[in-house]
Amino acid sequence: MMKHFIFLLLFFISFSKFESQHSDESFGLPSSRISEIKGFIKGKNYNQDVAVFINFKIHSGKYRYFVYDLKNNEILQKAIVAHGDGSVIKNSEALRFSNVDGSHQSSLGKYEIRESYFGKFGKAYRLDGLDSTNSNARSRAIVLHSYYCIPDKESPNPACLSFGCPMLSKNAFVETSKLIDQSEKPIILYAFY
Repeated sequence: MMKHFIFLLLFFISFSKFESQHSDESFGLPSSRISEIKGFIKGKNYNQDVAVFINFKIHSGKYRYFVYDLKNNEILQKAIVAHGDGSVIKNSEALRFSNVDGSHQSSLGKYEIRESYFGKFGKAYRLDGLDSTNSNARSRAIVLHSYYCIPDKESPNPACLSFGCPMLSKNAFVETSKLIDQSEKPIILYAFY
């Protein structure tokens, strides 16, 4: 009887640990990053309900772009997103990042998603970098846009590369656009590694 009880207790503890790790990480979205953004936007003129996260630690063929509901603590959208071709380190899974024009590298940090415009990739959103690691985003023309080579579904293959912009598939971009366009206040995008 005691052995049975200990077995059940150990099973429950290990299952609880799995559950808390699973929910805390929210499928590649660490709760610490969510808390950080909630703290950053509080009392500021930003959308308080929704934020966008990019976890560059995740393989580029997997979902690593997340639109997150900050009020209900749930992921509204998951998508594939490109990183810059300059961020690739030969013969390595690791990435490097830069805020320098011409580096073709992605930049880490918090961005304000700003006005849309129509350019060579169709509709796109300008990004204003809010940190020292991405403060040159606007002058570098780092924007959120779609591109034909980004797939909708996860794959073991890496996504195609950008010149530093976060690129989505056309369908994912359309889905994100609806949220951005209906928001009365700027939405924060947070890229981390």
